[in-house]
Amino acid sequence: MMSVCKLTISEKIKDYRAQNRLSQGAFGQRVGVSAQAVSKWEKELCYPDITILPSLAALIGCSIGDFFDIR
Repeated sequence: MMSVCKLTISEKIKDYRAQNRLSQGAFGQRVGVSAQAVSKWEKELCYPDITILPSLAALIGCSIGDFFDIR
């Protein structure tokens, strides 16, 4: 049986921003990207570059593996 992998990056970013009352721009500054990039990630129009995942995980306080829901 094939495993299904769902990316949960957008959910984690939205939750973190809400809990910390950060705008998309403020969050983007902490990661080194634009507010527009954060908006696209949250809307799942695109995903962060793989090289940004370690910074995102450190900021949010999770592991890179937490961005993936593998079933």
